[in-house]
Amino acid sequence: MSLFKSVISRVILLNIILLALGIGILSLFHLHREQSHQIAATQNSARLLLATIEKSIFNSMRLGNSAEVQAILELVGHSHALEGVRIFSPSGQILKSADPDEIGHWVSPQDFSLFQQNAKEGVFQSKNGPRVLSMVRPIVSDKRCFKCHGQGRKVIGVLNMNFSLREMYSQLREISQMFVISTLAIIVLLAAGMSYIMIRLLRRPLERITSCMWKVEEGDLTVRMTPKNNDEVGRLMLGFNAMVGNLELAQTELQNCHYQQMERADRLASIGEMAAGLAHEIKNPLAGISGAISVLADDYTADDPRSEVFSQIQDQIGRLDKTVTDLLYFGRPGQPEFSYADLNSLLKQTLLFVAQHPEARNIGRVEELTKNLSPVWVDQKQIQQVLLNVCINALQAMDGSGMLSVETKTVEHDGKAWVRAEIRDNGPGMAPAVLEQIFTPFFTTKTQGTGLGLPICRQLMENNNGTLQVESHLGRGSCFILELPVLENVEIVEGGRVEAL
Repeated sequence: MSLFKSVISRVILLNIILLALGIGILSLFHLHREQSHQIAATQNSARLLLATIEKSIFNSMRLGNSAEVQAILELVGHSHALEGVRIFSPSGQILKSADPDEIGHWVSPQDFSLFQQNAKEGVFQSKNGPRVLSMVRPIVSDKRCFKCHGQGRKVIGVLNMNFSLREMYSQLREISQMFVISTLAIIVLLAAGMSYIMIRLLRRPLERITSCMWKVEEGDLTVRMTPKNNDEVGRLMLGFNAMVGNLELAQTELQNCHYQQMERADRLASIGEMAAGLAHEIKNPLAGISGAISVLADDYTADDPRSEVFSQIQDQIGRLDKTVTDLLYFGRPGQPEFSYADLNSLLKQTLLFVAQHPEARNIGRVEELTKNLSPVWVDQKQIQQVLLNVCINALQAMDGSGMLSVETKTVEHDGKAWVRAEIRDNGPGMAPAVLEQIFTPFFTTKTQGTGLGLPICRQLMENNNGTLQVESHLGRGSCFILELPVLENVEIVEGGRVEAL
């Protein structure tokens, strides 16, 4: 069965079958035509011989020489091509014959039936075995015969000749055998030649290609093939070489990129550890400085110019404290405390906080919250921190005026159900170069930013088994998409309680 799993074997077998059918049909046609020619030639020979006998005996019969007619028949009857020559009466009794023993007997039914049916010839099986061509010619009297046979035209006898077809059938057998042998020889030679060509020009090159492909699959990208011919298989080999060359180049580039990423990750890890340590060391002195400044500021009245200086110092200390806190959280994030939560409730609470922000005064708000949204299993404080950070970023992107849109819904992808929150602004949007780096630590487009807000948000979403993505186009605003997996067989009922279904 494995033989027929090969395409080359199936092609060779199909071609052999088609060759056998084509050559066989053509040979049968030529054989049939040759047989027709042989039969026609035999019939012509028999007719010529019969005409010769007929003329010879007619002259003797015209002279009334019956003994000479008998002698002529016996002389002609010695021919190996004849099975018998005779003259019989219209009633069927043999009057003259090349075989004197037949005289007085009745002619064979086959020969007599030809005469009765006014047929001139027919093929029958002789009593000796071989088939014969039987021919009959009525002998009709004329004026020269009236002396012996009386007045009036009538059939005075029937000339019958049985021409042996033994030699003809022997020749036909030889011709048939020759056609069969030559046909088989041609089919075998063509099949062998075709098989050799297919195996040499297709099977072996394909086996080489398959072997090289296995080597590539095992990781050896140095494999190359040298085509022997500039044909389809040769071009396939050149294409294979080009593909493997591109794979080798891509692998080299990926390895270099991987090494660079590993080095960068190692540096970032070291910087993160260092930053966390420094932040911890800086946070306590900042708290002491902030307390000392608060005590000193109490010694001055509100209208004292020095009071404004102390206020600015406190603002800068607060900004430094936030930066240090972000560094600590990014370097050592806390473990989430999971509980059932309704994302709609978390969004409403977050939007209430956002409404109090100074930059939200001229910002419109659109809420499209899906009712009976499926519950999620998250750390509510961490998710609320993400929502607040994203909403504040949207306010800052719109620069004091615009529309903040919030939408929740349930979606399905990757065979799972997810709760999605989309927070959209109609600010200036982000360029593709900026969009690629917004989740990179310490990357920021703000003059007062640390570049850690969005990386922390993504990290918090991943800690809660969710995702954070962004879509943005210049001049059309940005949309942050938060997705969290849906809890199955539970629902949130009135009052925010979670019940099993």
